[in-house]
Amino acid sequence: VEMTLLPTWSPFHIYKMSSWSRAMLIPLAIINHFKPTRSLPGNKQLHELYPLGTEQSDLRLPRSERFWTWRNFFLRLNDVMKILHPLRIRPTRQRALEEAERWMLERIGEGSDGLAAVFPAMLNCLIALRVLGYPKDHPAYKKAAQDFAGLFVDDPEDFRIQPCLSPVWDTAINLISLAESGLPADDPALRRAAKWLLDKEVRIRGDWQHNNSHPEPSGWAFEYNNVYYPDVDDTAMVLMALRLAKPENDAELAKTFQRALDWQMSFQCRDGGWGAFDKNVTTPWLEDMPFADHNAILDPTCSDLTARTLELLGYINFNPKVRSVRDAIHYLIETQEPDGSWYGRWGVNYIYGTWQVLRGLRAINFDMTQDWILRGRDWLESCQNDDGGWGETCATYENPATKGIGKSTASQTAWAIMGICACGDLNRSSIQRGLRFLLSTQKDDGSWDEPEITGTGFPGVFYLKYDMYRQNFPLLALATYVNYRKGFTSQPGFYQAAR
Repeated sequence: VEMTLLPTWSPFHIYKMSSWSRAMLIPLAIINHFKPTRSLPGNKQLHELYPLGTEQSDLRLPRSERFWTWRNFFLRLNDVMKILHPLRIRPTRQRALEEAERWMLERIGEGSDGLAAVFPAMLNCLIALRVLGYPKDHPAYKKAAQDFAGLFVDDPEDFRIQPCLSPVWDTAINLISLAESGLPADDPALRRAAKWLLDKEVRIRGDWQHNNSHPEPSGWAFEYNNVYYPDVDDTAMVLMALRLAKPENDAELAKTFQRALDWQMSFQCRDGGWGAFDKNVTTPWLEDMPFADHNAILDPTCSDLTARTLELLGYINFNPKVRSVRDAIHYLIETQEPDGSWYGRWGVNYIYGTWQVLRGLRAINFDMTQDWILRGRDWLESCQNDDGGWGETCATYENPATKGIGKSTASQTAWAIMGICACGDLNRSSIQRGLRFLLSTQKDDGSWDEPEITGTGFPGVFYLKYDMYRQNFPLLALATYVNYRKGFTSQPGFYQAAR
């Protein structure tokens, strides 16, 4: 818990790790100090947690074979700390606990749907509040419990707990797909959605300020309310949506748009790419810390977010010759896989990453006939299924040999179609077969079925099933094909970049 007191220059400072990691770690550090236990009834056991049995299970973390590695350093440091633990030499422990408590309370207050608005952090927060002595009727605990209960889905079929909510993300994609499909820009539904999104702009300086000195706060979060954690992906998607709905107040939209665009651009990292919540949180040796077993202690740049930012810039006629755009293109060249695909950090997986890169490059009027671009198109075509669709599973994150392999889904087929369309030649058989798949699998009510999971939370740890993906992305793919046939990449928008 003393990590909360470290100076900002410390390599172990909490803002050197990803936003979701610190949101889980800080309440967990409080819990670890108190080490609460709960006795089980005699007839209850937890043997299922020990596949090899409680006697044979070795819970020690394996060391690296080489003598000197960061992993071995941290494990040996952990051994030393265990030896010193009984001596109870903790001169700053109480102050650290108070700082951790203050940090946590600040982020579950007004403007928040719970700590980071994500299940693991929210659950840890509830336990931390209890071990700190907060009664269940305390306002802070009651709000945290109410926010946590908001993740529950209790219907006649089953009981589920959602990892988080995604209204901003869903609304933005739905607005885009409807507008690109020809719904008039002044349609009341689009205007209401745009107004709702405008009202969700974040106007406080959240955790991101510790790695980004940009003075003017802006951006959008994923959830209904999560003011400390706006992110690059949602902000790009919201801005692409806002440009397509005719605003009731042109001046207000222009001001908001420019403010948010400046905020978005300020997050470009040293390597030319964009991460999700923070800037340059990429210290590789932190991944060797013993508690970094969720595979996401960093917030590295990724191809899908970088390409989505380029897509946004292209639609508003941002100058493609400026250094930020050139650096982003270079980043995409450097991150392309040998087979021509791109890794998808926030969607499953290489189909998602490859589609978004090709779409982003097309939006900025990049030369889509270059060999490295066509290799991406060819990879998508190489994994088209016999039924004309595309599919890929979450297993690709742990076994890349399975990339591009899976039962055809509506959303992944839509992504692949849009990626191939971005390269031109709309008469390619792959596009036509993909379109036929979508049309033949569409239900009478206009929707598609998709029980498969195609969204990514933490690769190898948990994944997200977006119930709207099976509707909005197929609609967007069909609209994209029609628009390309008409000779334009996107419907005209109501905002143009000043640079």
